[in-house]
Amino acid sequence: MWANRRLLELIKTDHPILLAPMAGVMDAELAIAVANAGGLAALPAGMLNEEQLRAQVAQFRVATGDKPINLNFLAHKTPTPNNAREHAWREKLKPYYAEFGVDPASPVATAARMPFGAAMCAVVEELKPEVVSFHYGLPEAKLVTRLRAAGCKLMCSATTVAEAHFLEANGCDAVIAQGLEAGGHRGMFLSDNIATQVGLFALLPQVVDAVKVPVIATGGIGDARGIVAALALGAAGVQMGTAFLSCPEAKTLPPHRVALRAAHDDSTVLTNVLSGRPARGFINRAIRELGPISDIVPEFPLASGALAPLHAKAQAQGSGDFSPMLAGQAAALGRELPAGRLIEELVVEIQGLLRGLAS
Repeated sequence: MWANRRLLELIKTDHPILLAPMAGVMDAELAIAVANAGGLAALPAGMLNEEQLRAQVAQFRVATGDKPINLNFLAHKTPTPNNAREHAWREKLKPYYAEFGVDPASPVATAARMPFGAAMCAVVEELKPEVVSFHYGLPEAKLVTRLRAAGCKLMCSATTVAEAHFLEANGCDAVIAQGLEAGGHRGMFLSDNIATQVGLFALLPQVVDAVKVPVIATGGIGDARGIVAALALGAAGVQMGTAFLSCPEAKTLPPHRVALRAAHDDSTVLTNVLSGRPARGFINRAIRELGPISDIVPEFPLASGALAPLHAKAQAQGSGDFSPMLAGQAAALGRELPAGRLIEELVVEIQGLLRGLAS
């Protein structure tokens, strides 16, 4: 049924449907369900240490056999400490600390998101995943060379045609075209100007025309109609994240699930107050009162450390007011189904749509 088989031949899956790696809301359980249904599973590794990654991959291998896996990492630059900016952020949060009974003098939690480096590269060489993907550009060239030598296929998010050109020229086997509709963090890395960001269906055909490698579409794809439309615009596959947040295998917290059930077309916004980089998520109290975009937020990922105690306190009260409830603009199209069944239904619906277009 898949006329364009370039991606399938690259990643060795039954269907060109990729699970987006979503740190904090998923682990091997969701990856296993997607892999066993014929999609490309992913594990977000940017917040894992070496032993945690080994354990997650081992769990996946036991449950799926030789199914392919995509290990996703972050390639951001380590932030430069800025005491004045970080102090200003803490001062901005002081009234909320007082409200929730948090000691404003307590140490700020260390940011868990680490850029990909030599130590993690050695673990990847040991684990030999079929695919390694990156967000925020690529790591240094010698690490890319090592990954390719280990037999890994490389992918990375591009939010502009210029970024797609860069990724192809620097060793990527496929490019993930990330439209402005996408939930989660923007993968932008050649510019920090949000005004350069465009919607998927404007970006996708331009990226397809610009590069020779297969292009994967992501952003606002919530059902079979979006998948077929992306394929018609030249995508070799699609990556979906928000669509899987309502699955029982996801670790989505209760307030986040409530927001997904109530989602509508203007439920989400781009904000930097949750982490220090632009990300799309459900509008909550933190975003309304601190942003959505703030000039005093510390560099990614430092902002999230000071928010962590407020997130914990609010979640204990059943509230997502200070939580990163990330989601895309098509969240309202989500279905509360097991991940495997969701993929099965999408494939059947895609087949029906393709037959209708061919008749």
